Amino acid sequence: MRAVIGHDFGGIDSLRLETTPPPRMTPSGVRIAIHAAGISFANLLVIKGEHQNKAIPPFTPGTEIAGIVTELGPDAGVNLRIGDRVCAGLPSGGFAEEAVVEANNVFRIPDSLPFTQATHFPTIYATAYCALQWRAQITPGETLLVHGGAGASGLAAVEVGAALGARVIATVGSAEKADAALAHGAAHAINYRDEAFKDEVLNLTEGRGVDVVFDPVGGDMFDQSLRCVAPLARVLTIGYASGRIPQIPANLILVKNISIIGLYWGFYMAWGKTQASPALRARVQDMFDEMFALFDEGKVQPVIDCTLPLADFAQGLRRIESGKVIGKVVLVPEH
Repeated sequence: MRAVIGHDFGGIDSLRLETTPPPRMTPSGVRIAIHAAGISFANLLVIKGEHQNKAIPPFTPGTEIAGIVTELGPDAGVNLRIGDRVCAGLPSGGFAEEAVVEANNVFRIPDSLPFTQATHFPTIYATAYCALQWRAQITPGETLLVHGGAGASGLAAVEVGAALGARVIATVGSAEKADAALAHGAAHAINYRDEAFKDEVLNLTEGRGVDVVFDPVGGDMFDQSLRCVAPLARVLTIGYASGRIPQIPANLILVKNISIIGLYWGFYMAWGKTQASPALRARVQDMFDEMFALFDEGKVQPVIDCTLPLADFAQGLRRIESGKVIGKVVLVPEH
């Protein structure tokens, strides 16, 4: 098969498209012929060796795929069959023509869901849904502030927040991105390049502030967020696309009774050294069923920025690096 290989850590140019043996089957594995693989900001960190789950060279980037089941391990269970259309989350290996994924992390998708759009669900929509529904326990009528509101993660949080009944305010970096956020459920979109979003958020909430913050950006966005939240607010720290991990002033947390909530979706997918309990893992399947129902109801509509052949992986990664993406860049291997 063909796969993108990193023989050492470095930049995008350190990766090569190579012919390599297919991954070995595992007892509880599911072999998937990959029809679409999402590209994310986290992939850039993996390539540089800066992600919390550090890959061991040689490695293949990619954590979100969709395709067709072609083989099942003897302990893969009875929920999947050869020929099923699925999406899957995996710690690495997505930029390839095939992958072997643990059965617990493979989810049958509706016939109505194209493979390209299905790549949003294993990590992007799962993170947004888990963050807002499970961790922040957002309720109808609350106000949600979403940073990076036109990227894949931000748009997912905008849509999920709106579907859960929240009033959504999105921060974005251009007029085009503002239009995208508004089209997908945001009540307001603030271009942070034109105005201080903190002041506008306070204006929109009549000085009260927001109840929940979804922040995949970090840096200055996180710092300003703490100054435009309501008492008892929940601030979800999802990632640090800005490049700076913020330092949290404890006095602000105390004065407003703020909860800072971290969310690493890989914990629920058993990608790291610590793993969610079996009971919590069982809830993950139910969550995917709920998300697919939102798709069929038209409440979430995954946005594809562009699709590229596997050979053009570098172009896709540079598109992510540029910060101009609206939605998700997706690789489409040929079969």
